[in-house]
Amino acid sequence: MIDSHAHLNFDAFDSDRDAVVERAHQAGVHTIINIATDFESCERVLELAERYERTYATVGIHPHDAGIWEGSASTKRLMELAQHPKVVAIGEIGLDYYRNLSPPDQQRRAFIEQMAVARDCQLPIVIHNRDAFDDIFALVLKSGTPSLGGVFHCFSESPQTARQVIDLGFHVSVNGIVTFKNATMSEVARTVRLDRMLLETDCPFLAPHPHRARRNEPSYIPLVAAHIATLRGIDVTDVEAQTDANVRRLFRLGD
Repeated sequence: MIDSHAHLNFDAFDSDRDAVVERAHQAGVHTIINIATDFESCERVLELAERYERTYATVGIHPHDAGIWEGSASTKRLMELAQHPKVVAIGEIGLDYYRNLSPPDQQRRAFIEQMAVARDCQLPIVIHNRDAFDDIFALVLKSGTPSLGGVFHCFSESPQTARQVIDLGFHVSVNGIVTFKNATMSEVARTVRLDRMLLETDCPFLAPHPHRARRNEPSYIPLVAAHIATLRGIDVTDVEAQTDANVRRLFRLGD
């Protein structure tokens, strides 16, 4: 199994990061993709990618931190970071109108210019969306990135919106929320094309049942896979095989 969206660089793992990675491997999670959120975390996820063999990285500026984006200087820095051989995507980038920790105009500028970096580097994108789907979708359409693909991570929109994303050529990712009672994500996981679905933890956040409200970690991915298998009435090995193949194809990973 592959955890397509983790944050093992966060302070929550400082005391036992090696043990967390080992538990993931023992649980059958052979590959982890750590996702950056600002320039400091870009450097950190690259350090982890070099430290752990089956760990990869994305580089990008989260919409919460869009205020640090400085146009051409930031573009140059991101382009340089993206040259690392274990960088598999630009992300996580996007828009967050729920918290609005950065002004919306700054979020949109950073999102547009980072998609341009993705296009220049020929890398897929990892999208953060909260209460901003229509703007994100319109900007992605204009960006020229649909041909490169990407993923709307922690997908909590409707199944109809998921199909719109998939028709664009993108993936949706599902995490521990799918195990929560009455979660919209459950209907998405049950109905959308399995060949366009990724599994993620978004750790240390959003631990699945029965670990809800505790620190999440990659070793919990099997719980997400098992729940999806139950929702779809299929064997969990089918979920594992297809979602792993999806990640490898999207992020151009070897077997």
